[in-house]
Amino acid sequence: MKRGILVLLSLSVLVAVAYFTASKWAIRHEMIAFHDPARDNRLVAVHVAVRRDKEMQANAGLIKLPVAILNHGNTVKNTEYSFLENVFAWRGYLAISPQHDLPTDPPMVTKVGEPYVGRLPQIQRGVANIHFAVHEMQKVQPNADYEKVTMVGHSMGGDISMYFAKQYPDEIKKVVTLDNLRVPFLTDGKFKILSFRSKDTHFKADPGVVPDDEQCEQAGITVVNTGFQHNDMRDTGPDAAKSSIQTMLDRFLQESDKSGALKPVPTKVPDVLSSSPGPVPLSVPLASNPAPSNKPVTN
Repeated sequence: MKRGILVLLSLSVLVAVAYFTASKWAIRHEMIAFHDPARDNRLVAVHVAVRRDKEMQANAGLIKLPVAILNHGNTVKNTEYSFLENVFAWRGYLAISPQHDLPTDPPMVTKVGEPYVGRLPQIQRGVANIHFAVHEMQKVQPNADYEKVTMVGHSMGGDISMYFAKQYPDEIKKVVTLDNLRVPFLTDGKFKILSFRSKDTHFKADPGVVPDDEQCEQAGITVVNTGFQHNDMRDTGPDAAKSSIQTMLDRFLQESDKSGALKPVPTKVPDVLSSSPGPVPLSVPLASNPAPSNKPVTN
């Protein structure tokens, strides 16, 4: 009996060691600095996450990596969403996170009555950053599918994602947003949309942004109403929030990648929010990632 317990404990230790070793080494993170000559040599820093074995297969010409573009919230950095990057990387995606705003950019001036409450210039700048980053990444990793990408974003990054999808629907495979507040969802059903919504009195979506249940059902949109705060949806958020988002995102990718059928994933309000699941395998933030700031997202 004691021997059996010792064997079981030894196996548990080996599994734990293997898990954390794989978590550290399976996904490669890199920051690449590009400069856009068409915009006064503007710096567009891109944070990249990719599974090492999938990258090797792509470099050998054996596979073509699907691409996910992750867009950060206003006033935060592109390195603050590694918990999302790692889900995509583990699923075999090339995850690309451009830095949209720079310290030298003029402050955002909001004005009620203007398109997206005055945020249109920043949103359009984000779209330009994405196109430039994709163009440059094609030189770095040519064996990836840049023609149809999965667009992802939190807060202002979610608005950039939805606006990009509206302007360039033929370049989109899927859209994932976390509490975008200004740009209305696309309801033409051309691609699947997953959106996590906060329960935050300080961050409310503008009228008409989030479709009603009937529109979501018809258009293949899954809206997840969480109990989390707006600023919980990044690396500085609580583990429970990140784990729940990871679990639902992984489920969404599994369902949407295996089937092109336009229908919501099985759960509208997933039971993962009422339970306490662990993160999907190898999707925990890596210790080598840059430390995120504690500065709140503003909208």
